[in-house]
Amino acid sequence: MLRFIARLLGLLALAGAFASLIIDGTRSIAGSQISLTSLGGLLTSKLPAFEKTIAHIHPLLWDPATVWLLRLPVWVALGAVGLLLMWLARRRVPEVGYATRP
Repeated sequence: MLRFIARLLGLLALAGAFASLIIDGTRSIAGSQISLTSLGGLLTSKLPAFEKTIAHIHPLLWDPATVWLLRLPVWVALGAVGLLLMWLARRRVPEVGYATRP
């Protein structure tokens, strides 16, 4: 059951990544310049409380890791999460040809 939920969430994340890629591509073509939506920009526009939440992060954690993650395009972040979930929920290949008896 947990594998099913992980696969479902992985597929939804990959679908969201594809939709975000299409939106960014359409916006780039219409504007005649590359336009990417960052993860931080999306979170601050959709969740107003996000700006208050990130103010409480320790500076050593904020500067190298969080800033880098929030600057990623949305389609890259969702695609990475989706691929990771799909990889974790994959079916294991049965080991054939190994003796089970001593």
